[in-house]
Amino acid sequence: MKIIDRFLLKRFFMGFLIVMLTVCGIIFAVTFVERLPSNATALNALYDSWTRLLEYIPLFLPLAVFMGTLVAFYNLTRSSESIIISSAGISPYKMSKSFILGACIIGVITTTIVNPYTVKSNIKDINSDNLTMIDNTIWLRESTENGFLTINAKNMSMKNTNMILKDVNLFIQDDKFKLITSIASSTATLSDGQIDIETGSVVDSNGIYQKKDITINTKLSTRTVLDRYLKPNQISFWKLPAFIKKMHSIGVVTTGHNVQFWTLLFLPLTLISMTILGIAFSQTRQRRNFSFGVKFSFGILTCFILYFIVNLFTTLGTIGSLPPLLSVVAPQIIIIAASGIFITKFDTI
Repeated sequence: MKIIDRFLLKRFFMGFLIVMLTVCGIIFAVTFVERLPSNATALNALYDSWTRLLEYIPLFLPLAVFMGTLVAFYNLTRSSESIIISSAGISPYKMSKSFILGACIIGVITTTIVNPYTVKSNIKDINSDNLTMIDNTIWLRESTENGFLTINAKNMSMKNTNMILKDVNLFIQDDKFKLITSIASSTATLSDGQIDIETGSVVDSNGIYQKKDITINTKLSTRTVLDRYLKPNQISFWKLPAFIKKMHSIGVVTTGHNVQFWTLLFLPLTLISMTILGIAFSQTRQRRNFSFGVKFSFGILTCFILYFIVNLFTTLGTIGSLPPLLSVVAPQIIIIAASGIFITKFDTI
């Protein structure tokens, strides 16, 4: 790389880190205070706040890249370095190459490293808040050699490699869906290949009621249950293609998961579009008294408007009104085209 390219890339990363650390610090502090009463120790609250912070990063990352671009250009203008660069015959279009490279690097790292780490950290604490459920309850059904096994639970949590089902009702039916046995219990433990129930209320087909411990063999496992109920953002980028293929083969709608996959895949493009937008907002003919506050405020307002527009496209893709790929890529291409036209036509001298 040329010396000027390395210099601009360094300035971009400095601006991005300033914004990122500020936003992360505020969110982490607020989350820590919020989670402290619900954790046994401050250390647990710190870890809980850290995992929550990782969940929020994809939400504010494009805004952080945009704000970081504004900060970088403001520092260049304030120190007259942008004037020197322009005097050397380097246009804003050429200057933007280093910023675009930096945004692309951030996007690739977030998709390939940060996202899998976030999913791995958050998957340890699965409950109803993390799951997409039908009628606010969990429904599982499997075919057995003699009929069907249906499970209904109010909530679930993970304990080591086992899954704990809360407020459970199990229904064992024959091949004609006639009820053979119903079991109710406050908890049930699902491990690979079996369900263990302690002191369950069992009612057979003759109406005989009794309380006893019971073990039921099943084909279900913690992995198959999570695969059925995990939200798109709870599946690693590397595992999404195989998951989508598997769910599609059994007839499960995977539109939301497709949108999530394309969103992660094209995250570098999203960050590039926000970088180019930031460069467009940073153009000025003023060598002194650069009105950074006005541009910064107006840029943030524009970002929030674009955020709602992008969410609109994402929603249309999730419900199937638009192809998932188009719903992810179209807004970014429009932002890049509009910002690029403004940059190339702006006269900085």
